[in-house]
Amino acid sequence: MPLPLPRRPDVVDVRICVVSLVSGLGLYALGITMQSRVLGPNWSLIPLFVMAGLELTRRTAPQFALGAGTVAVIADQFTTGNLATVVMFTDLVYAAVVYGTPAQARRIPVTTGLITVAVTVGFLAWFRQADAILVGAVTALVSFAPATTGVLVRNHREAADLARLRAEQTALLAEKDRAQAVTAERARMARELHDMVANHLSAIAIHSTAALSLDDPRTTKDALTVIRENSVEGLAEMRRLIGILRDSSGDLEPAAAPTLDGLGALAENARTNGLDVRLDDARTPDDAPLPAPVELAAYRIVQESLTNALKHAAPGLVTVALVRERDGLRVRVTSPFGEVKGPRAPGSGAGLVGMEERAALLGGTFDSGPEAHPDVPGAKVWRVEARLPIDPKDQGVPE
Repeated sequence: MPLPLPRRPDVVDVRICVVSLVSGLGLYALGITMQSRVLGPNWSLIPLFVMAGLELTRRTAPQFALGAGTVAVIADQFTTGNLATVVMFTDLVYAAVVYGTPAQARRIPVTTGLITVAVTVGFLAWFRQADAILVGAVTALVSFAPATTGVLVRNHREAADLARLRAEQTALLAEKDRAQAVTAERARMARELHDMVANHLSAIAIHSTAALSLDDPRTTKDALTVIRENSVEGLAEMRRLIGILRDSSGDLEPAAAPTLDGLGALAENARTNGLDVRLDDARTPDDAPLPAPVELAAYRIVQESLTNALKHAAPGLVTVALVRERDGLRVRVTSPFGEVKGPRAPGSGAGLVGMEERAALLGGTFDSGPEAHPDVPGAKVWRVEARLPIDPKDQGVPE
C-alpha cells in the first residue's frame, strides 16, 4: 500500500518562510546579534534555516514543527542569536495552538505557562536579583503570549464555524418547513377542489349518460335541467376556489365556508340528482356551537359521501346521521352496497383519502367499508363514519 503524499505547504506559509528567512539573513549581513556566545555568528544561520523550513509545516504538521522549533531555538541560544529565529518560533507556538488538535490547543498554553513560571523562579534563585524577572518576561513573550493568542483566535474561529453551521441548519429547516407547507397547501387545495366540484361533475356525467341512452323527451328535459343546475353551482364553486387562490391576504379558508346548516340544501340537491336521502341530525339547539373547522370537515365528509353514493351506491335509502358528543361530533353515512345498474360516473379513490385527511387534521378518526344491513338480512351497506374531536376550550365547556 503506497504511503500518502505529504500535504503541500500553504501559500501563506511559503510567504512567511521567505520573508522570515530574508529578514534573518539581512540581520546577519548587518551584524545585528542578540548576545555574545562562544559560537560565532555563522553558527546562528543553522537554527535560522531550520526554523524557516519548519514554517512550511506550520499548518500541515504543527506538532512536529513546534517540537523541532523548540530544539532549534534552544540551539540558537548557544550562538550569537538571530531575532528572526525567535520571531519564527513564536509563530510556530501560535500555529500549533490554532491548527493543532483540540488536546494540543488545551495543553500548550498550560505547558508554556508552567515553563514561564519555572524559568522566572529558577533565575531568581540563581541570580538572586530582581532583574531575573526580565528573563521570565522574555520567556512569556516568546512562548506563553503566542500560545494564549492562539487560544483566543481558535475559540473565535470555532464560534464562527458553529454560528455558520447553525445558520446552515436553520436555512435547511426553513426550506424543509417551506416544502412541507407547500405540500400541505397543495393537499388542502386538492381536497377543496375535489369536494367542491366532484359532486356536481358526477351528477352531470350520470344525467348526461342517461339522457343519451334513453330516447324519452321528458327524461332528456329533466336530465338537462339537472345538468344545468349542477353546472351553474359547479361554476360558482370554481369561482370561489379561484378567489381563494388569488387572495393574497393569507386567509386559509374562504370567508363563507359551508356549515352544517347547509346540510338540508345538500340533501335536497342529492335528491334532485336521484338519491333517496334521509337526514338524521340528533343535535339540539341547546348544544354549544361547533368550531368552524369541525363544521367544515363534517360538511365536506357528508358531501363527499353523498357524491360517492351517487356514483357507486345501489338503489336504496342513503342515511346521514349526526350525533353530538360531549367532546366531539360523530358523522355516519350509510348507502346500499351491491351491484349497480345503469349509468355511473367513474371514481378515482381520492374521496376516501380526502375524508380521512380531514379527520386526521383535526385529530379525529375515520373508517369506511361494507357492513351488514341493520334491517335487511343478507344485505349490506357501505358505511362511512368519522369522529371529529372538539377542544373544550373551543366550545366553552369546562374540562
